[in-house]
Amino acid sequence: MKKLPTIELERLILRPFELSDAKMVQQLAGDKDIAKTTQNIPHPYKDGMAEGWIENHEEEYDKDQTLTLAITDKGEGHLVGAIGISLNNKNENGEIGYWIGKKYWNKGYCTEAAKGMMEFAFKEIKLNCLHARHLKRNPASGKVMKKLGMTYEGTLRHRVKKWGGFEDTVHYSILKDEYLGMCSQEDLI
Repeated sequence: MKKLPTIELERLILRPFELSDAKMVQQLAGDKDIAKTTQNIPHPYKDGMAEGWIENHEEEYDKDQTLTLAITDKGEGHLVGAIGISLNNKNENGEIGYWIGKKYWNKGYCTEAAKGMMEFAFKEIKLNCLHARHLKRNPASGKVMKKLGMTYEGTLRHRVKKWGGFEDTVHYSILKDEYLGMCSQEDLI
């Protein structure tokens, strides 16, 4: 079985989730403001859901389906959120997704975690393209995608149904060559 990676960043550590994280996942992701800004987080976030979600991570990574990691504060080690990539290895691409606990918003954690995950995706997993999408009414997620150097690809109208209503989704992507070009430019600075 493949081992989930740990990625050390400037202020954060991206690490495999542990069952002991379940209560904090339920608390953070269970916030209605988190659930309403994502496509897949349920509300209410019921007892046992976090444990079931965490228990699947190793198998999903071993099967090359999804890489999901906890975003933790490097100094204190507390859980800040989650980040993952749904993998499509046949086409050498993946979709990155993330959520950050509300009390950790506007601190740059999401951008830092996404940059670390993007580097891992291109350099270790060897993806050619990384894409992302957000609900149109959640422009903060789109700002992260722009900070990652992703290119806006379009808005799909009424693409998903959330809580009984249809939502537009906004799509971004970045190619490996574009990412490597950004890295080369940063090295010159």
